[in-house]
Amino acid sequence: MKEIRIPTLARVEGHGNITVQIAKNKVQKVLLNIPEGPRLFETLVVGKTPSEVVNIVPRICAICSVSHRYAAIRALERALEIKETKATNALRTLMHYGEMIESNSLHAYLLALPDFLGYPNAVAMVDKYAPAVLRALRLKKFGNSIMEITTARWTHGENAAVGGFGVTPSKQQLLDIKNQALALLPDAEETVELFRNLHYPTSMEEGMTFMCLKPPTEKYGFVGNSVLISTGQEAPIEDYLKLTNERVVDHSNAKRCSYNDKPFVVGALARMNLLGERLHGKAAEAFKRCYSLSWIRNPLYTNLAQVIEILFCVEQTPLLIDQILKNYDKIVTDSKIQKPGGGTGKNVGAVEAPRGTLYHYYEVSRGLVSGANMIIPTTQNLDAMETHIRVAAENLLKSAMDSTQGKKDMDLTLEMVVRAYDPCISCSVHVVNLD
Repeated sequence: MKEIRIPTLARVEGHGNITVQIAKNKVQKVLLNIPEGPRLFETLVVGKTPSEVVNIVPRICAICSVSHRYAAIRALERALEIKETKATNALRTLMHYGEMIESNSLHAYLLALPDFLGYPNAVAMVDKYAPAVLRALRLKKFGNSIMEITTARWTHGENAAVGGFGVTPSKQQLLDIKNQALALLPDAEETVELFRNLHYPTSMEEGMTFMCLKPPTEKYGFVGNSVLISTGQEAPIEDYLKLTNERVVDHSNAKRCSYNDKPFVVGALARMNLLGERLHGKAAEAFKRCYSLSWIRNPLYTNLAQVIEILFCVEQTPLLIDQILKNYDKIVTDSKIQKPGGGTGKNVGAVEAPRGTLYHYYEVSRGLVSGANMIIPTTQNLDAMETHIRVAAENLLKSAMDSTQGKKDMDLTLEMVVRAYDPCISCSVHVVNLD
């Protein structure tokens, strides 16, 4: 049996490799291997107070620390029957926009775009594509600044808490964010046009099932208490175990998920396929210009979906800040932290992280966490990644076997498939039970 092996995946968060096993000139098996050691966060939080937990779990990831904190807060507030105020929700939404802008900019421009333009990395693009690189850095810096102002640090911020929000940003800080967003709106629009006009290979196309959270209003959004599925079903997030069916596989330290024994996809592409019609303004116009039926088959369009989300967040930020400033004194008062006390309960919370639906589940007994479970977007996407790697390998195998250039083209395509999912590999390696 022959093997085509990519020993190190470049431009992804964490460590992984691809093995394609071939026999009789046919692809027999595809393995996306995750060799990183398991993380023990589900056990680290046991015996901790809710406030300690929401400071621990963001350390799962420096890129999506806001989403981990937010998911934990939502779960613990539901477990302890603490109601989120509209004021607190507004501030949390703003911090979440910051993470989406920063993370999507980082991935789309600096990790994915070099593949489409024929470069090994973003630094090599500077001579010919300096405006694009500078645009990426401006958007990424802006996302970081939102998180720094709202959460007190641009990574692992601690301002969002169980029961409310810590220090409310000042009026001047909020005005600064608004003015930056308005100034960067042309950058966000140009980003969409850049990615709309790229050539998207088709060798990996295969139909997909999508999942994402259903926002509580009819607008596009990143939180919810129920899950939309592209099969037409809807389920409460309390059914997260049935939706994800997490399992262990021999070749990877990251678990895998399936729905009805089939792969499914979460993330920006899922959100756009399921919620794109809810967009308004310039983001809605961009969605209509860009969308095609290829979006239900081709994971590479995740990159285009991500940049439309950048536009959405940049466009919505001034509107959200106007709402906050209009009721600023009430926002300050109503977002003050409610003391949870020594409660008992259990529940799940979910948010849309940049890479997809993120679930946190906690059991609290007399004020201390007694059990936890976290199901990560990348874990949910790994089966789909392998599926699209296999389809691409099958379609490109003959040319890969016939020439060195064909082999290089196939290797690049397989890596592009993985990078399109924007995997957070370090997030994905988790252990729930220790025997």
